Amino acid sequence: MATLAEPVPAHVSPDRVADIDVYAPPGQAEDYHAAWADLQAKLPSLVWTPRNEGHWIALGGEVLAEVQSDYERFSNRIIVIPKSVGEHHHLIPTTIDPPDHRPYRKLLNDNLLPSAIRGLRESIRDTAADLIEGFQADGHCNFTTEYAQIFPIRIFLALVDMPESDAPMIRHWALCMTRPDMDMSFEDAKAAFYEYVAPVVRERSANPGDDMISKMLDADMGGRKLGFEESLSLVTQVLIAGVDTVVNFLGYAMLAIAQDSDLRRALVEHPQGTIATVHELFRRFGLVTIAREVRNDIEFHGVQLKAGEMVCIPTVVHGIDPAQNEDPMKIDPMRKRSPHSTFGSGPHMCPGQELARNEVAITIEEWLKRIPEFRVAPDSDLTNDGGIVASVRKLCLEWETR
Repeated sequence: MATLAEPVPAHVSPDRVADIDVYAPPGQAEDYHAAWADLQAKLPSLVWTPRNEGHWIALGGEVLAEVQSDYERFSNRIIVIPKSVGEHHHLIPTTIDPPDHRPYRKLLNDNLLPSAIRGLRESIRDTAADLIEGFQADGHCNFTTEYAQIFPIRIFLALVDMPESDAPMIRHWALCMTRPDMDMSFEDAKAAFYEYVAPVVRERSANPGDDMISKMLDADMGGRKLGFEESLSLVTQVLIAGVDTVVNFLGYAMLAIAQDSDLRRALVEHPQGTIATVHELFRRFGLVTIAREVRNDIEFHGVQLKAGEMVCIPTVVHGIDPAQNEDPMKIDPMRKRSPHSTFGSGPHMCPGQELARNEVAITIEEWLKRIPEFRVAPDSDLTNDGGIVASVRKLCLEWETR
């Protein structure tokens, strides 16, 4: 993704200009979340950067939540920066505004209802236990490759009935669409996805099964079914979402627990507090950076925005905004109210959030049953990588064996 600087438009006040590459803010490699907190503390709640073709960045939690939710002023038509790349995205339903997006969104909601996820908990727990017991006796694991990159993907691919052997290929294409400086362009990775899912769409449209893809393709869309191009787009979007975000979030969650002995001890002694802790971890570790397009010329929080301009919404800044959450960098499961945008907000709130919460909660529960004390191992590489979805490069953990 290009980061070359563009001229600052005449309507942008000099005090609103900040030279920030949203995919590599200063200090990101050491700590992605601290890097955004530092920018938030120094700059106004809405700034203009000349990087990535020039765009606005929402740095305040209130501003970000408003941009993210208000589709009447901020369209989902383009959600990827730079805009020239985002123009090629067009995946369903993330780039469609209400009310047109509602039938597509319903397809996702119907397959990811809390009741449906409750029915998966036993298999999720079995998968977590199986993976952890595979390395428990070793006293060490590369958590990134031996657990995080396997566990949520195995669960998701079973949900959509896709072969687990295809996981590395699917994840690679997803990374090429969510990371700068990969070996395939955004457009080429999207084309690879379409080529891969096309025969799946044809087969399951003709012979639907019990999997999530079949159910979406066979669903009634107001007297019709999804067309072929719509199906390619929707299935591609579902696969991208299913093999990337939770993988990366698990790295941040387990790193935090490994580094906080008080939190770890509390979770072991009071496992009923796991759900509250998971909510707090999602508040603390937002990791998705997307955008919205300004529909019309408007004044917004004291700034003139022009039609067609892009506003970047790094979701991390909502949960760590001290105006939204007191002492926001602290992990406090006892918070009574913790606004954040890790799962988005408004009509496009993540439909898979219930599955994600269960995957993280069950991971913590099953891990601490077997490995109550552990620490970050020295062979870790805790460099933070940016992109549309941030990640810790390599988290290794170690513990004493009996």
